[in-house]
Formats: sequence, structure tokens, C-alpha cells
Amino acid sequence: MLAKLKQFFGNPETPLSDEERAEHLNLAAASLLIEVVMADENMSEKEAELLPTLLTTTLNLDSADVQNLISDAKKSQQKSTSLYEFTQAINDNFNIDQKQQLILAMWQLAYADGHLCQYEDQIIRRTAELFYLRHSELIQMRNIAMEQNQQNES
Repeated sequence: MLAKLKQFFGNPETPLSDEERAEHLNLAAASLLIEVVMADENMSEKEAELLPTLLTTTLNLDSADVQNLISDAKKSQQKSTSLYEFTQAINDNFNIDQKQQLILAMWQLAYADGHLCQYEDQIIRRTAELFYLRHSELIQMRNIAMEQNQQNES
């Protein structure tokens, strides 16, 4: 899977099937979510519980595929050198609503453990910039995630 991802990013002339393209995009999106989870160098229990749910809802995946995707995304994230590796493919293939939903999922993960780490914040803000989202869109997604987190806590 990782070799195919490198092929996808490194050799755009190589034609991919629709299924392969979807797999690569899902891996890129999941890797970005893993970036947020691992920003503070540990995955809390709440983050671990929320991650599969967010992947299922954000990427419209069934729960059977999610655990393999998480495993592959962890490997991909560990080998990555920048967010650009993941955001480039998403920019080329996601519409604005899909990008916003991914940013919302990133904020939800960041707030899942009850506090926002500065590194989580930096990763999400940088990702939003690489997605060419407006600052107001970033803040709107953050506010939604904060409200949801407060409702879940009460």
C-alpha cells in the first residue's frame, strides 16, 4: 500500500483505477488525522475511540476497512516528511465541503482529550492553509468541534 501511495504522489502519469485512487485519498486523509492524534506524541483513549468513527463518517467507509486504514495511515504518517505529501492529492480530488469535513474531523480529534495541544493546532492550521481554505472556514470548523466536545462532556 505504501509503495502504491509513493507511486501515486511521485508519478502522476501512471493511470490509477478509481478504486486505487479512492484508497490513496482515504490513506492521505487518514494520515492527516493520525498527524493530529500523534502531535502530542500519544494517543489518548478518547482519541483512539473517536478516530474509527470519524474515518467511517468523514470518508464514508465501512467499519471493516477502517482498522486496516488506520494501520496503514500510521505507517505512512511515520514515514512522511511533510503535510504536503497528503494535502496535494486531497486538493486535487476533494471539493471544498470534503476539505472542510476533514478539517472538522481534525479539530474533533484535537479536542477529544479535553485540551488542545499547540502542535495539534499548528498541524490543523497548516493543513487548512494547504487546502486553500479561508481563515473563517477554519474557525467555523473549530467552533463546531468545540461545541460538539462540550455537548459530549455534559
